[in-house]
Amino acid sequence: MTTTTAAPIAVPDTFHGDQYLSLTALFSIAGGRPVADDSGAPKSMLYGSHQRSVLTSASLRRAERTHSRHLANNGHGPLADAARGIRTRELAIMVANQLHDLGWDSEDASVDAMSIARSALSGMGLKFGAERTANLTKVLLFIPESAPNAIATVLLAQRTDVEQWHQQAQEGRDHNTAQDEKRAKVSKAKRAAIRTGEPAEISEDLEPGEAVKVAPLPKALRDALTRALDPGSAIDIALYGRFLAEIQGTPNIDGALQHAPAFTVTAAAESVDFYSAADDAKLARKANPPRRDAMAYLDHGDNGSGITGYQTLISGTFFRHAALDRWLLRRNILASGLVPEQVEALAQAAEEDFVTGFIDAMPQAKRNTTAVPGTLPKMVLAFTGKRPFNYAGIFERVIVETDKEAASVTAARRLLAQHELVTRKRADIQPGRVLTYDLDVQELLDDLRAAGRLVPAEAATVAELLER
Repeated sequence: MTTTTAAPIAVPDTFHGDQYLSLTALFSIAGGRPVADDSGAPKSMLYGSHQRSVLTSASLRRAERTHSRHLANNGHGPLADAARGIRTRELAIMVANQLHDLGWDSEDASVDAMSIARSALSGMGLKFGAERTANLTKVLLFIPESAPNAIATVLLAQRTDVEQWHQQAQEGRDHNTAQDEKRAKVSKAKRAAIRTGEPAEISEDLEPGEAVKVAPLPKALRDALTRALDPGSAIDIALYGRFLAEIQGTPNIDGALQHAPAFTVTAAAESVDFYSAADDAKLARKANPPRRDAMAYLDHGDNGSGITGYQTLISGTFFRHAALDRWLLRRNILASGLVPEQVEALAQAAEEDFVTGFIDAMPQAKRNTTAVPGTLPKMVLAFTGKRPFNYAGIFERVIVETDKEAASVTAARRLLAQHELVTRKRADIQPGRVLTYDLDVQELLDDLRAAGRLVPAEAATVAELLER
């Protein structure tokens, strides 16, 4: 029996560090609901025989990605000038808009910009919705921001061939659509016959014919359009990855980031909040009652509420883990064609941006009524190693808060003790650095340092967490 081994990850010679950067954080929420399920209730999970409040990994990843984009759009952050991707179902609309901007005009509605854009993307394998979503792809695409313009440029440069192919392909699509409609009518007639017991009456013009093969995109055109979807140096695609199964020949990207759901180190603590929104006009009328008896009757016994309802809020200290495969990040960037020095500079900027987002980003639900996005972590632990290290297991035993010590401090104490244990017993992990924004945790760090038991070095800034 022969065995094969995976090819080693290509890493520029300019990088010599450990493969994985592990991040761990403790943060507290008081009366918030940054993530909810389809019924509007906070999310939770059972762990260690106790129900825990949860912030899903998907919500945390999006918070980090949009936080980075917001900084960049305002000219801030280490990735302010980096190329980026965009998640959307509106690629056809974006391509059509670019075609208009580039001068694609036609009096023939069958070859207008929108029809050409949808047809070309369909020819690549993407499927679209019906009626109100007819111009939206069925799947959410993660593409470089430059893709709509690049696709439109290709279509315009090969306009004659594109229109000729489009007419042929559309004839095939129209034929197959007509056959599908006939089959649906025949099937409906047969079902009606079964219900009534009468023979089905199906006219000859309803008998469906054979489907035809839709003319495929010319290879040169397809290759050019596929290249337009290459991620290039879009840094968020390199970080978060993407999967485009619908389009053959389009490279899929393994994401360099790993995220675990954040969960409370204590049992879930939820409170049901009754809220009332006042009707300003009604309150003004109550303050200055009108003389008309009818209006006074309407306001009798009314407290001035315009709407009332209930919402569930959560409180607690959360444990959070994420890891960055630094080798894979550099390999993804290297595939864009940048030289090793450029790769290393962009990768280091991406690492700093990721850590910043990990610390500052928070899901935005109920942000205006709970101010949860303003939360700073109680503690952040950053360290590198030859593999990622997730310390979630130390909170399988739930923390029961006492008057002597806050749950967040108990969690920080337990987390630092776990890190000391692991670094003492394994050679594939570094001590790392720790950062706190909390007075009580700072006191804990000071005590541990004085006793010679603080393994990670203390950092005062995000940049110091990443000192190499």
